[in-house]
Amino acid sequence: MKKRRHKFPENFIWGTATSSYQIEGAFNSDGKGPSVWDTHSHTKGKIKNNDTGDIACNHYSYWKEDCKLLNDLGVNAYRFSTSWPRIFPKGIESKPNMLGLDFYSRLVDTLLDYDILPFLTLNHWDIPQGVEDLGGWPNRNIIDYYLEYTFSLSKHLGDRVKNWITHNEPWCISYKGYIEGDFPPGIKNNWSKSIATTHHLLLSHGMAIPEIKSNSKGAEVGITLNLTPAVPASKSTYDFDECIRFDGVFNRMYLDPLFKKSYPKDIIDWLMKDNLINKSDVDILSEKDLDIIGTDADFLGVNYYSRAIVRNKDIPKEKNLPVEIKSSEKTDFGWEVHPESFYKLLTRIKDDYSIKKIYITENGCSYKIGPDKNKIIDDNKRIDYHSSHILSLKKAIKNGVPCDGYFAWSLMDNFEWCEGFQQRFGLIWVDFNSLERIPKKSYFWYKNLINKNGAEE
Repeated sequence: MKKRRHKFPENFIWGTATSSYQIEGAFNSDGKGPSVWDTHSHTKGKIKNNDTGDIACNHYSYWKEDCKLLNDLGVNAYRFSTSWPRIFPKGIESKPNMLGLDFYSRLVDTLLDYDILPFLTLNHWDIPQGVEDLGGWPNRNIIDYYLEYTFSLSKHLGDRVKNWITHNEPWCISYKGYIEGDFPPGIKNNWSKSIATTHHLLLSHGMAIPEIKSNSKGAEVGITLNLTPAVPASKSTYDFDECIRFDGVFNRMYLDPLFKKSYPKDIIDWLMKDNLINKSDVDILSEKDLDIIGTDADFLGVNYYSRAIVRNKDIPKEKNLPVEIKSSEKTDFGWEVHPESFYKLLTRIKDDYSIKKIYITENGCSYKIGPDKNKIIDDNKRIDYHSSHILSLKKAIKNGVPCDGYFAWSLMDNFEWCEGFQQRFGLIWVDFNSLERIPKKSYFWYKNLINKNGAEE
């Protein structure tokens, strides 16, 4: 007879997550202004198949149905983001667009009617194009506009929303927007703007905490980081040094200022040494700002998908030892399935940083398997992915990691940024022509898991 594994702690939060641009559609309805992702996706060649989020899942119209699906799933929390240009169409107005605020107010009320806690993310990348036109995140003035948006939204919803996330994955905005250039505004290899973006995102986070708490009594406020543990591809010192640099740029550049009130010195020194930034870029990283960045947050949101196997690509292969770290199974996105690294990441956070509470705000995988003739979607690989990662999380909690919740990414298939509609992360299948929603096998598996508070046979 199989023994049942231990349950998760009492009051553990089981949820799922989405983001505004990926599901809402209605890109120009009810006074909404253009976001940077509207502009980006409307630029030919930026998105696979020239897909856009103009319609996406049309959650803006189907939100009642989607809330019912959430309730049927049995989650006790739902993480979603609000669209900044739906509230302030240009981002610089003196008064908010009430039609936008009312949409989110109705959504929040319905979630609460279902006893589902709303976890609201203020910035999941789709900032107003009007703010971008004034310089975007590299311009310190954006913080004032962000705080006005934060204040208005928390003033309107703060009586009901008690869990707030200031930013989602600032690395993606800073690095993919200004180094890789795949994300808006599509600038490549500009470390000066990337560093300024990182700093202003983190600074605005610290400044937003008291703004939110002034409007939402008893609220908890945090930030979500995408964190990726890294291993060198070989025993070569080249790969080892490259791995440390990767970790610095990807992880420590955000964790250190938030929880140690300092930027990683080795990364700043490297950028200066290679003339990628200059003294004026470093001067903006003031101690006064770092004190604000390090404002005591209530939790850290962790998004985890995979690990990185790091190889120094600039060194001739004959100088490197053979690759010794082999990747295991990969998802349809090409991301390695490696739950062991999830455990290692969480224990590292516990050991290296003083964090009182963690939520896993995203964890998931892309598999494209669709419905059969009976509309059954046998996505067993997704079940295996979530199951193995939840077991790693359970082990981490047992070993002292202060995690209070897990949000599966994602509630439904959606617009997956530069991949368009080619990658499917959802527990629910979406037909992007008819907009029909079909729960997958993983949806029912997760429902059963939630019902048993994480205990699996």
